[in-house]
Amino acid sequence: MENVHQAVEEDDLYSGYNDFNPTFYSEFENDVGFQQAVRTTYGRRPPIGGKFPGTAIGARPLFSSSGSRMPLASSMGRPVTGAVQDGLARPMSAVKAAGYSSTLTRGSAFDPLGRSRGPAPPLEDTPEEKIKLLEKKINTLIEESCMAQSTGNLQLALDKAKEADREERALVKQREQSGSADHINLDLTYSVQLNLANQYEKNEMHPEALSSYKAIVKNKMFSNAGRLKVNMGNIYYKQKNYHKAIKFYRMALDQVSNAHKDMRSKIKHSIAVVFIAMGQYSDAIASLEDIMSETPNITAGFNLILCYHAAGDREKMKKAFQKLISVPLGISDEDKYIPPSDDTSSKMVIEAIKNDKLSQMERDLKARAEKYITTAAKLICPAMDTSFASEFDWCVDMVKNSQYVQLANDLEFHKAMACLRQKDHNQAKEILKTFEKKDSKMKSAAATNLSFIYFQEKDFDQADKYADLAMSADHYNSAALTNKGNTVFVKQDYEKAAEFYKEALRNDSLCTESLHNLGLAYKRLNHLEESLDCFLKLHAILKNSDQVMYQLADIYELMGDRQQAIKWLMQVICVTPTDPHVLARLGKLHNDEGDKSQALQYYTESFRLFPCKIDVIEWLGVHYIESQFFEKATQYFERATLIQPTQVKWQLIVASCYRKSGNYQKALETYKGIHRKFPENVDCLRVLVRLSTDMDLKEVQEYATKLKKAEKMKEIREQKVKSGQGNTAGGRREGSGGSADSNHSSGSNRGERLSAKMRSLTVSNEPYEADSQKELDASYMDPLGPQIERPKTSAMKRVDDDDDFGDEELGDDLLPE
Repeated sequence: MENVHQAVEEDDLYSGYNDFNPTFYSEFENDVGFQQAVRTTYGRRPPIGGKFPGTAIGARPLFSSSGSRMPLASSMGRPVTGAVQDGLARPMSAVKAAGYSSTLTRGSAFDPLGRSRGPAPPLEDTPEEKIKLLEKKINTLIEESCMAQSTGNLQLALDKAKEADREERALVKQREQSGSADHINLDLTYSVQLNLANQYEKNEMHPEALSSYKAIVKNKMFSNAGRLKVNMGNIYYKQKNYHKAIKFYRMALDQVSNAHKDMRSKIKHSIAVVFIAMGQYSDAIASLEDIMSETPNITAGFNLILCYHAAGDREKMKKAFQKLISVPLGISDEDKYIPPSDDTSSKMVIEAIKNDKLSQMERDLKARAEKYITTAAKLICPAMDTSFASEFDWCVDMVKNSQYVQLANDLEFHKAMACLRQKDHNQAKEILKTFEKKDSKMKSAAATNLSFIYFQEKDFDQADKYADLAMSADHYNSAALTNKGNTVFVKQDYEKAAEFYKEALRNDSLCTESLHNLGLAYKRLNHLEESLDCFLKLHAILKNSDQVMYQLADIYELMGDRQQAIKWLMQVICVTPTDPHVLARLGKLHNDEGDKSQALQYYTESFRLFPCKIDVIEWLGVHYIESQFFEKATQYFERATLIQPTQVKWQLIVASCYRKSGNYQKALETYKGIHRKFPENVDCLRVLVRLSTDMDLKEVQEYATKLKKAEKMKEIREQKVKSGQGNTAGGRREGSGGSADSNHSSGSNRGERLSAKMRSLTVSNEPYEADSQKELDASYMDPLGPQIERPKTSAMKRVDDDDDFGDEELGDDLLPE
């Protein structure tokens, strides 16, 4: 205790630690061994030579009896660190986590993380985890099947459904093996089987679908599975097995409680549709009336009107129409799409919901309701015994007092179109003129149709007036621009007409009427390349339009490419194989190409279909005259005589054929008959004089006197024509009496060629026959040409007597949406 001193409060408890005793200082910097030990691991190794530090052993190590060198124990009696004794290496530390083990020999690898033992063995899933993974896979397959069906890939959807069914069966088997059969997921099983049945039905594999549905319905573990009998009824309806369809619909109806009114209404409507397909309108009416009394809807109301129309009950049609227009649609007002303020975020939200799927569904429902009401009104009005206009007015009044007020104008418009179909143009014009005070769209539509009506009546001034009115009401109305172009076209201002057609195409690139008329305008301007381009574009839109293909053929013929013209006319024949005008045109082209056999075939077929076409009869007659078949030629020219009895040239040719065939007596009788009909015909008198002289008849002097008188009268008339003082009545009488000079001067090249061929019937010393053939030069206008080249009006469809009241009336495309 004497060495123990009590600390004084003032003393520093930590003083003296930094004191340095110079006794322990040595020159370490100059010690080579110390510096080498610091720089390397030399200082941490046991010395090989010399003596061990802290031991009494000398510099040389001791050897064992075996001759091996072995370090001795330390002074404390423990082995030296790192020494090997009894085959074991002493660890350098007592901590095993450092990686050392007492069982390892010297030289073993240092592996503190145990990587040499390899990866850990995988954990094994429990049966419940395997079941959950399999359920997840089945749900994924069902989703993939549904997505494939929505994209239209029905085969992939069916394959996924089948795979889901196989996996679900494996799941049930695995649950049974694991002893958890009581925990089967019935909802998953129901989903798999229902999806499989649906996919079979979508792929039209009806037997497999029915088998799948039956398996679901018979399974008592599925609640409300009886409703699937509706799907089975739908399949039987597609198979036209109507009795079984009704049976399953009624069985499904029994499975649905009265609380589900909408479901029961849909099933009843399906039953009514089957009755309509079977023609049992009374049963269908009973089901539809039940629906309209409980849960009325637009489709059921429209079908009820159809059934009354089929049954002929006109009064009930009007009552059903009143029920139809009173059905609530359940669509909110359009005011909800008007932003309440100028807030940008509110406007963005309104724009987002304005075109979403819900809004689109509402618009589709409204459009379908308007279509049903309009169609029902058009069905009701013609069915009434009273006047057509009064019944249409009744429908308009009913609509004005309903929620479909905007349809009243459309019905008025349809009334005008109906009057137009009944050829009551005045009534149609009166109704359309009432739209002049309506909104711009209806005003433009009415003015467009008025312009069309006046154009058809050839009142081009009124047509031009209402076309301008339609354009002022709606300058982007392509139909109005087309009508305006038509009024300019008939005034032969083709450049200006083309500008209107171009503007109409800029507003509506699919306006086929404007494109057609633009091609006609270019053709009149002799811009054949531009016209060809227009009609080729139109052909790309209207693939099977014979009118367009005929125009292409005509343009190619004008360009001198007869082969292309023949190609397009052959396409016209494929569309309308019984068109005699096209067949005659093909005959003409083949004749120009020098192919007489093909020309004869097409001309003969044209004559068979339409034996009243003069140029066809003329060509056939000339062809048989060239072939020396005068009897055959006589048959065709006699037909021409029946068609044009006032044309003396055909009778003269018939008489000439008789003479060339050697039947002189028949020829003389024919010439006498011609003289009785046309006593002033100089050509006939000349032939009679010559024949009477050759046959030594006593009438020769009489015919000679008449010939001189007729020639003198002819000279007097010619002098009057030359002096400009001719009598027009006498000129017409001379033309009908047989003078062919004027006709010869205006004859076409084809007529001149035919005239040259006909001169072969006579010899050079028979001038009367040669002169008589000049009558063939009278030109004949092909009615197909002007009909084709007439500009089309804004409405492509014509008004026919036998047209039904449908969606094809004039101006339907101009109605406001």
